[in-house]
Amino acid sequence: MKEVEVLVAGASGYLGRYITEELLTRKIKTRALVRKKEGFGIKDSNLEILEAQVTEPETLQGLLNGTTVLISTVGITRQKDGLTYMDVDFQANANLLEEARNAGVKKFIYISVLNGDKLRHLKGGAAKELFCDKLKESGLDYCIVRPNGFFSDMGDFLKMAKGGRVYLFGNGEYRLNPIHGKDLAKAVVDELGGSSKERKIGGPDLLTQNEIAEMALRAYRKPVRIVHLPDWIRRWTLLLIKAFTNEKTYGPIEFFMTVMVMDMASPCFGTHKLSEFYEECVQKENQSFIDKK
Repeated sequence: MKEVEVLVAGASGYLGRYITEELLTRKIKTRALVRKKEGFGIKDSNLEILEAQVTEPETLQGLLNGTTVLISTVGITRQKDGLTYMDVDFQANANLLEEARNAGVKKFIYISVLNGDKLRHLKGGAAKELFCDKLKESGLDYCIVRPNGFFSDMGDFLKMAKGGRVYLFGNGEYRLNPIHGKDLAKAVVDELGGSSKERKIGGPDLLTQNEIAEMALRAYRKPVRIVHLPDWIRRWTLLLIKAFTNEKTYGPIEFFMTVMVMDMASPCFGTHKLSEFYEECVQKENQSFIDKK
């Protein structure tokens, strides 16, 4: 495994950095593909940093030569630069796939999302699943990793908890087990020599939304106050957001509000706890406030 050369596309992002660090920890020769080398910050004798714009296929030519496995974390989390989900989640990954085939890459590992088939009606879900379809038909060996959400995605619970109440749609009994980026990175790197075509994965603790809300409130030392809203409010809110905002604004909101009424339970993996993550976030916020005084 040490001789395998891996290229991580989107290496400067949240998950991409963790994957790059995990590869280097295992002494695997690694290439990090980033938009800008400046400020990347990770240095290692086994690391080569490459610069390209994945939405511009001409900048990728020749960069994948000598690569055995390509790992792509490329996708929009917060839209910017006027790019759409189809520009990034689909077309940028399609550009990588085409260059991988030209370069003789043996395996393509793509980070998608859990329940992708049920999210095809969303802008982000449609773009991701369209690329998954293309990858499956490419003839390359592949693995599609499907996490059900990162700890960082659970920040909305904390934002509400800071105000003293958490609002949920329905009875709050939908289950999920979000995963820390470091744990997910280990699972992704494990797939370098794996045979799985698709892998569903979540963190070590399977929780209801009510339990996550309680964790967030307790992290702020607040009384447990959870308000359960009827689902028609969510549906009308989505209609209004779509009618009066652009894709850049409503895309992430649409995705979050949709998965909030889905069961997102996945096979458990990892050691990092969401409760500990919440405590760390609140401690950092408190320390920042003290430092500013």
